[in-house]
Amino acid sequence: MTTPVSSQTTPRQRRPAPTFKARLAFLMFLGFLIFLFWALPVVVVGMNAFKSGAEYFASTVWSLPTRNHLLENIRVVWANGVSGGFVNSLIYGSVSSVLAIILGSFAAFSVTRLRLKGHFAWFMLIYAGTIFPAQMFLIPLYKAFLSTGLYDTRLGMILFYTAYCIPFCTFMMRAFFAGVAWEIQEAAKLDGCGNWRLFWQIMIPMARAPLLVLVLFQFTAVWNDLLFGLILSKSDSVRPMMTTLAGLSGTYSSITAPTLITAALMSSTPTLLLFIFLQRYFIQGLQVGGAGE
Repeated sequence: MTTPVSSQTTPRQRRPAPTFKARLAFLMFLGFLIFLFWALPVVVVGMNAFKSGAEYFASTVWSLPTRNHLLENIRVVWANGVSGGFVNSLIYGSVSSVLAIILGSFAAFSVTRLRLKGHFAWFMLIYAGTIFPAQMFLIPLYKAFLSTGLYDTRLGMILFYTAYCIPFCTFMMRAFFAGVAWEIQEAAKLDGCGNWRLFWQIMIPMARAPLLVLVLFQFTAVWNDLLFGLILSKSDSVRPMMTTLAGLSGTYSSITAPTLITAALMSSTPTLLLFIFLQRYFIQGLQVGGAGE
């Protein structure tokens, strides 16, 4: 004899959905944790830049400085070769990024708007420079620089950084130009606008946001380079900032830890200022640059 199954089942109790205020509080708490995770190392580094060498070794990294030695640390760092690396990286970052953006924009406009035969193959030929790891180019690049006299020269560093940045600039500007409506180009052609005027007077003013984002990206990439600065330069008058900074931390260096921390803070200042000045174009440039993909 089987037991009859009751037709009335107990309804599952559903948890109440979190309110808007609860979700907002959770997101704010999560944002605070992310900010704390990012800001804490920066605060510790900045705090130790104010200490002297003796005070740094007599205390912990978490202890507050008792006196302000920041200006003294800056003077010592500046006198130990950082001034040359700082100026060199400013020149390399500014000149190379502008040249790469101009040449990359020319290439992107050509393969996107001029309907060249085999335009995608031309683009892939340019973009192939970013596909392979940079370590593959070190030995042939070093030998080429030695044979052409470009080794340990500012001209050689500018030429290399410009060539290094062109593929990414072409990629970003190609995405922008592909998203521009063809009606704009056809209307300009009907008004007698040539390709040169179309590029400079119509396309470039429309590309202000992605161009400024590219300045930020390429300047930061050149500024933070260490590998090619070590390979392609050796003198203090040519070496970029990161290579100079690495030299300060050598085994036989007399630079103290707070002085080295001060140099690291100084090295991050230009890219930080550039981001602050261009931050309102950052998201807009990324959205516009990716719209054509």
